[in-house]
Amino acid sequence: MLSIGIGEIQKNTSVLTNITETIQIIDKRKKRVVAMVYPVKQQSVIKKLSGKYKDRIQKSDMSLKEIKEFSMAKALREKYGLSS
Repeated sequence: MLSIGIGEIQKNTSVLTNITETIQIIDKRKKRVVAMVYPVKQQSVIKKLSGKYKDRIQKSDMSLKEIKEFSMAKALREKYGLSS
C-alpha cells in the first residue's frame, strides 16, 4: 500500500490513472487518512449496463431537440394543469 499526500496528487494527477495497488491519501497537516483509493479492475460498466437494459428503453425516431421540447411541454402540463 502506498501513502501519498494531497499536495502530491494535486501536482501529479497521473498517479491516480496508473495505480496498480491501493493508495492511502493522507492529510499531512492533520496527520490523518483522508481516503483510500483502490485500482479499477474494470474500466467501465456503461457498456454492460446499456447492453443489459437496452430492451427496456423505447426506440424513438424523434431528434434529441424534439424529445426535450416534448418532455418540457409534458412537465409544464403536469405542473400547471394545462391542456394541449
